[in-house]
Amino acid sequence: MNAALPRRRLGQSGLQVTPICLGTMTFGEQVDEATSHRILDRALELGLNFLDTAEMYPVPPSAERYGQTECILGRWFASRPGVRERVVLATKVAGPVRGYDWIRQGSADLKAQDIVQACDDSLRRLRTDVIDLYQIHWPVRNVPMFGALYFDPQRDRPVSSIHEQLDALGRLVRQGKVRAVGLSNETPYGVAEFVRVAEQHGLPRVATVQNAYSLVNRSVENGLDEVMYRYGISLLAYSPLAFGLLTGKYDQGGLTGGATGRLAQFESMRRQRWGRPEALAAARRYNALAREHGLTPTQMALAFCYTKWQVTSTIIGVTSVAQLEEDVAAWGTALSPDLLEAIDRIRWDMRDPAQ
Repeated sequence: MNAALPRRRLGQSGLQVTPICLGTMTFGEQVDEATSHRILDRALELGLNFLDTAEMYPVPPSAERYGQTECILGRWFASRPGVRERVVLATKVAGPVRGYDWIRQGSADLKAQDIVQACDDSLRRLRTDVIDLYQIHWPVRNVPMFGALYFDPQRDRPVSSIHEQLDALGRLVRQGKVRAVGLSNETPYGVAEFVRVAEQHGLPRVATVQNAYSLVNRSVENGLDEVMYRYGISLLAYSPLAFGLLTGKYDQGGLTGGATGRLAQFESMRRQRWGRPEALAAARRYNALAREHGLTPTQMALAFCYTKWQVTSTIIGVTSVAQLEEDVAAWGTALSPDLLEAIDRIRWDMRDPAQ
């Protein structure tokens, strides 16, 4: 079944990917290199052809490990001739780094030359001549993200324009270093403006947007999904298991009650949206609902993303081959109309606590 995973087109690009993408932000921190390579090998055996990484990985980010995930992938490609041509490879340039002073000296901007240099550095670490999908990890302009809810005009400041960013991406496409471009952690306005500027100036049209999407964060459905649908842009859904909240591992003991995982291991992760008490409370309700319907929490949470019309590919992050196999095995799980109605009732009560 897994080898027959369908292929889906990314936006209006020529890239065809599986509906499950292997995310790699655990490689180099929670997952050592040997295990990372075993996970990558098994992903290919299971039929996945889509890998996602970023210059700032692994997470939590640190100066000591910056770029290590791309290096691990690069050594995997180098040790397995012919594998690079079998996969669609996506990576990301970090936006304004705000506290990560080891990335571009902590610049609050992302200039054209920064994008070009970051791409060249990623190509070197990945040991490849071309990146299939190159994404801006988060917006350069002032925008609420990563748990912030409200736009504050007073926080606006002069930064590089969308036109400048697209011009740099266009240069990389013309040079053959990048095949398609995308965004991440974007808003409806941002996506529409990137499309408008691209069409006005003959620059690359974004193919994808990579945003958080899960049972505890369906904010994509608050307008972004319409924008993407009407402009023909694909959603890459990340954190479908909400950093483990939707696996059930934290249901009994909470985030620090003995469970393993990112939220238990890293205090910095618990300070983010996934660590909110409201997010855990909502996850417990969804997890109980899954069990009532004869599913594991993981099965229901992934099937929700796998079957939504909004999602082109779901990015799964794992720390073992067993987790990878479990996540891929959830493909094909059907959610009944009654179950979907029950899911919507919980959302009505609790909305999007991990937004």
